[in-house]
Amino acid sequence: MRRRSSTSRHQEEMEKANGKPPPMRLCLLATLSAMFWIMIFYFHFAVLSGKPDADQSVLYSSSSNHHPEAYEMLKLAKMDQGLKGFPFTRALRTIENKSDPCGGRYIYVHDLPSRFNTDMLTDCRKLSLWTNMCKFTSNVGMGPPLEDADGVFSNTGWYATNQFAVDVIFNNRMKQYDCLTKDSSIAAAVFVPFYAGFDIARYLWGYNISVRDAASLELVDWLMKRPEWSVMGGRDHFLVAGRITWDFRRLTDNETNWGNKLLFLPATRNMSMLVVEASPWNANDFGIPYPTYFHPAKDADVFIWQDRMRKLKRKYLFSFAGAPRPDNPESIRGQIIDQCRNSKICKLLECDLGESKCHSPSSIMKMFQSSLFCLQPQGDSYTRRSAFDSMLAGCIPVFFHPGSAYIQYIWHLPRNYSTYSVFIPEDDIRKRNVSIEERLKQISPDIIKQMRETVIGLIPKLIYADPRSKMETLKDAFDVSVQAVIDRVTKLRKDMIEGREDKEFIEENSWKYALLEGGQRTVGAHEWDPFFSKLKDTNGDSASSSAEAAKNSWKNEQRSQA
Repeated sequence: MRRRSSTSRHQEEMEKANGKPPPMRLCLLATLSAMFWIMIFYFHFAVLSGKPDADQSVLYSSSSNHHPEAYEMLKLAKMDQGLKGFPFTRALRTIENKSDPCGGRYIYVHDLPSRFNTDMLTDCRKLSLWTNMCKFTSNVGMGPPLEDADGVFSNTGWYATNQFAVDVIFNNRMKQYDCLTKDSSIAAAVFVPFYAGFDIARYLWGYNISVRDAASLELVDWLMKRPEWSVMGGRDHFLVAGRITWDFRRLTDNETNWGNKLLFLPATRNMSMLVVEASPWNANDFGIPYPTYFHPAKDADVFIWQDRMRKLKRKYLFSFAGAPRPDNPESIRGQIIDQCRNSKICKLLECDLGESKCHSPSSIMKMFQSSLFCLQPQGDSYTRRSAFDSMLAGCIPVFFHPGSAYIQYIWHLPRNYSTYSVFIPEDDIRKRNVSIEERLKQISPDIIKQMRETVIGLIPKLIYADPRSKMETLKDAFDVSVQAVIDRVTKLRKDMIEGREDKEFIEENSWKYALLEGGQRTVGAHEWDPFFSKLKDTNGDSASSSAEAAKNSWKNEQRSQA
């Protein structure tokens, strides 16, 4: 038997003296540690997998308190286990890849036949009865450049953009999106580049319902045959239409009813449709901003404009650009015009048929830039482009109906509407004859300054950047919208994995659900109930407002182009 050398004994004694265990003890400790984690995972999967979630939560709670690394590992293990059997497994896993800047943000774009998009632009003269849309579809949807005759625009980025041109602008912005993928299995959402707004615009007047519905039915038939559709039955798909929702919500198949039935088709009820005005009572459409005249190519363009709006001297307390609605007894526009006319600190631009400064972009922007507050009553429908033009000019909007902004643009505007706008209920004007001037005079200069700064800070989220370029750090209306769709699809996927289903969801209360804070799931009484408590038909829409609002909107379009 060989005796250990004195050198070996001396080294071992030195290691003990220094508090370092010998290599064999290190190996033993590593083995015990590995066995500990093996037992943890065995206990989790073999013992707890068949127990209720409540039992598992005890382990997660304990692990998170004492072993945070173990908690994260178990959480990921549970997610992987839950993902089994779901076709969107790879898409969700990309979120965990922190080294991938596109993880959880990939968009797959369907390669639609050209009849659903580009062919419409080729035949652009048929897109409107009253407007030559060919010039407005130029410059990737922004329209012709604007001349700065009144000195109200900045040097670059200003175009005569049509208010219904979002179809083209959005599609061209998508071509510049930094996380496009050809692999639909990793896509966070699927974009359908169908020019839905331009499609219906061709056939709203003088065409039967078969013609109006044809492209929508063909699109759905094409999509449902695609493997991407089967992943979630279309619930991860979205498309954009630059018109109000009522153009796509024909209530019946009566030939005299307005619009097509795109948003009432069973398949499209699963999709998300982004429109410039959404329905308060339906869950498959979402409001995005009307396009303004400003389409910056880089961050600096926006910063320069914001600084300019901050420094302007505004000589009018409030202003209004619009026409009365004598055929609508519920409209308060006539009273608003009267109040503005009778005030020495209100600027009025009256819009009507024929020549009018109200139809001049420079005249409109000049008025908004000279006003502290801009009145934004309902248009022919709830919303109007003017609200976005005024905020672009740093003018604080005054709304008279919550459907004009507060329940519409929940992705782009703060939930706390009092931070950036003034709300005066319509009945205060209609029945109580409240003075708008006196109401606005009650707001202190300090509060006005704060509100104007908030409005100016919102500008990047309310405009669509030039689709031919890309801003460096700012997120525009396109970026905000795409991220909101991704967040919605991701939440839906996680709910499916965890077996969560909101069986109490009431679609006609969609506007209430949109206002809930994170984590909230139930709705109750709301101060705005009187504004949305009209009698509904069986489809959940207000039969008295949808078709008439859309028809009136077209009348106004004709008026504005005269």
